[in-house]
Amino acid sequence: MQDITNSKTTDLINKGIIYFVFTIISFLVIYPLVYVVSGSFAPGNNIAQMSIIPFADGFTLKHFKHLLYKTHYVKWFFNTLYIAFWTSFLTVITASLSAYVFSRFKFAFKKPMMLSLLILQIFPSFVGMIAIYVILLRIKGYDTLWGLVLVYTAGNIPYNTWLVKNYMDTISKNLDEAARIDGASNLRTFVQIILPIARPIITFLALTSFIGPWMDFIFPKMVLRSPENQTLALGLFSFVTDKKNEFTTFASGSLIVVIPFVIFFLLTQKTMITSFGGAAVKE
Repeated sequence: MQDITNSKTTDLINKGIIYFVFTIISFLVIYPLVYVVSGSFAPGNNIAQMSIIPFADGFTLKHFKHLLYKTHYVKWFFNTLYIAFWTSFLTVITASLSAYVFSRFKFAFKKPMMLSLLILQIFPSFVGMIAIYVILLRIKGYDTLWGLVLVYTAGNIPYNTWLVKNYMDTISKNLDEAARIDGASNLRTFVQIILPIARPIITFLALTSFIGPWMDFIFPKMVLRSPENQTLALGLFSFVTDKKNEFTTFASGSLIVVIPFVIFFLLTQKTMITSFGGAAVKE
């Protein structure tokens, strides 16, 4: 009986320690997010004026009104949305097509080309900034939104081609053979057979490609010069520079950025939670 009691006591202590550790971790993760949300509705501007207790300073919508009516936030938002949409669309098209070619066909220099894609991904993207700058000047893509879309799309191709190819390798080639017997072309097989089965990885690819431009600062700073072409990252950064410390306005703008991600997730949540391994016929 004494052993059973000691065992129960030990279990309770272990559970208590685990709950305590995870409570601390959850607090450390959630608190900054809650603090930013509370900052977006706080009356003041300076972060030093805010209480460490969320929502203790009151509630106001003046920062959102300031963003929408007295700044170019709406323009920044739609610029970023334009870049993110076309980057995601072109990345899905190019990466999925190239992955299908590498997964299903045999041709000369296939392995060296795949290896070159892997090597390109090893180097940080900003290593090629000078080359990107020169190329954009030559094709008149400098200080344009479509020029930045090309930069993002080109940077997304190497890794995502490998990612989608590895998924397509798990799809049975018997499906391709059955489609050819029925008279389907390679393009029709890709569109009507492979893509629907690979929908989980394609959705994941679209989501990650869509998220990237919203958070990037380096390439928009290099490519875009005109105020009307600025993205949200550039615009929001102007509120928290050495000359300005409008943290609450920055927090309000950051909160609005969440909206497209929530909408995208609600539209794709069923696909995102689908097991990658359960969506296809494996060999």
